[in-house]
Amino acid sequence: MHYLTFVSRVARLTGTSEDRAATLTGATLETFAERLTGGEVLDLAAQLPRPLQGLLSPYPRDEAAERFGAAEFVARVARRADCDENTARDAVRAVFVTMREAIRGGEFQEVVVQFPRDYRDMVEPALAPAAANRR
Repeated sequence: MHYLTFVSRVARLTGTSEDRAATLTGATLETFAERLTGGEVLDLAAQLPRPLQGLLSPYPRDEAAERFGAAEFVARVARRADCDENTARDAVRAVFVTMREAIRGGEFQEVVVQFPRDYRDMVEPALAPAAANRR
């Protein structure tokens, strides 16, 4: 998937402009990089458009992942994107759905299993069989 396609898809799912969707996508991916193990971050980055790959750098540059819940994930995205938490939550859902479309094979499932149950309302829309055709 190309960068502009990725951002356009997030914009459509969130009902925002493409510029705003790019900001929301960046904030979400930077937060993903903090939450996932270094190996998963690098595997995920390799399958995303090149302009998004730099946002997925392992933090703190090693294999460890920070452990924080869905509320903290959304709060971090909201701070980074300078938006309210409802907008951030919608953005995270949209980025999950778009990543599922962009990532080949089982890599998306490997990413999703690293998120605990409290992320369910953000992850499940991406796991639905018709996620790509819903909106």
